Amino acid sequence: MQNKKYRFRYAPSPTGLLHIGGARTAIFNWLYARSINGEFIIRVEDTDVERNIKDGEASQLNGLKWLGLDYDESPENPGKYAPYRQLERLDTYKKYADFLLEKGLAYKCFCTSDELEKEREAQKAAGIDNIHYSRKCIDKQKQDKPFAIRFKVPAGEVYEFSDLVRGDLSFQSSDIGDWVIVKNNGIPTYNFAVVVDDHLMDITHVLRGEEHLPNTPRQIMVYRALNWEVPVFGHMTLIVNAEKKKLSKRDPSIVQFIQQYLELGYLPEALFNFIALLGWSPKNNEEIMTIEEFVKEFDPKRLSKAPAFFDQDKLLYINKEYIKKLDLDDFTEMCMPHLVNSGIDINDFEHVKKLCSLFQERTAFGKQIVSFVEEFFNDNNSLDSECLDILKEESGKVVLLKFTEELNNIKIINEENIKEVIKKIQVETSIKGKTLFMPIRIATTFMLHGPDLNKSLEILGKKKVQARLKKIIKEIY
Repeated sequence: MQNKKYRFRYAPSPTGLLHIGGARTAIFNWLYARSINGEFIIRVEDTDVERNIKDGEASQLNGLKWLGLDYDESPENPGKYAPYRQLERLDTYKKYADFLLEKGLAYKCFCTSDELEKEREAQKAAGIDNIHYSRKCIDKQKQDKPFAIRFKVPAGEVYEFSDLVRGDLSFQSSDIGDWVIVKNNGIPTYNFAVVVDDHLMDITHVLRGEEHLPNTPRQIMVYRALNWEVPVFGHMTLIVNAEKKKLSKRDPSIVQFIQQYLELGYLPEALFNFIALLGWSPKNNEEIMTIEEFVKEFDPKRLSKAPAFFDQDKLLYINKEYIKKLDLDDFTEMCMPHLVNSGIDINDFEHVKKLCSLFQERTAFGKQIVSFVEEFFNDNNSLDSECLDILKEESGKVVLLKFTEELNNIKIINEENIKEVIKKIQVETSIKGKTLFMPIRIATTFMLHGPDLNKSLEILGKKKVQARLKKIIKEIY
């Protein structure tokens, strides 16, 4: 394998949208390929015709592009190994299935699904734990009936391989019954088609989730039968939720699909960063890394043997850190679609930019800006006991009455004149520090802590600030 170009693949099924688990598989294969100057290809495994969905392939490809992954070959960018969709390769699979039939390494199975089910039930009733197909069709190969093709599992074989993540593993052929390589509709099963494709496409490394581990001995059988070189396998551990259970697509507590993260306003580089740490860690244990740094640091030896915990708080933290580094114009552009969808007026970009500037430090994902803005302009926010205690202080009353009086003399409030007003109140009342600022902030923004006060009041505008002051003074004093 040393003389070969290292080739990796991500082979999604278009039966669903790009999921966190699939994205991790793609990212690790991509990182491994790019870290050793290898090639990364996309192959679509679309043979599960009944479950394929209309936008499945597009979701996979668009999601990968959004995350920043490029690829050397794909259905939309074919190379010399085309085609890259399995349904377009049926003649190829037939060729190798026929070869196995001719060599006696596979045989036709004429059993119906009802017959197979009865056989399984009979074995269960007999107390047989290791249920295998009985091979009752093996001597009936000349029937003129629809048939599937089964691989004839050799007796007494051991299938050994060194897994990139798990080390040396072995399986006994006695634990595996004769399995179907081509269904009776002529479509190959996964374990057969994937071997043919990986060999003909010169795939050298197969990095995938641990749920594929039981498939590996079946695939090695086909490699041996066809006298082909077996690629390097690596099986990544499960991704688990807070309850340490396998991440399920039906788990409502976790956002599952890449498209959803895009719609929520996550940054692709931040999501890439988070996913790349699900089961892998750099030597320095850094949490925030660029894609280029990941490529430079990637080492398959650092793939974890323990399940990867999907830490939602960590994801929010990472995305928030990336958002903080955005230029204000870029942050505003990121927020605009979410503000538009919520019905917030965005006609004046400069005004919207000032508004967004108040919340950039607090924002963990784009759509969150909507809740911040709505809370900011909501006049019905209630005050907690700590805020009320501050306002009930005599100094609080003095500050608010004086601030209200000064505002009446200002035509339009802005950062500068608010600053001057507060400074004037400090001089005239000798009240300063938190005792001066806190009552104004609480009465005008309904928050004990928040963004820059002067900017906040400018964006709220004179009328709203006056109305809030009037309400607070009336209710408390």
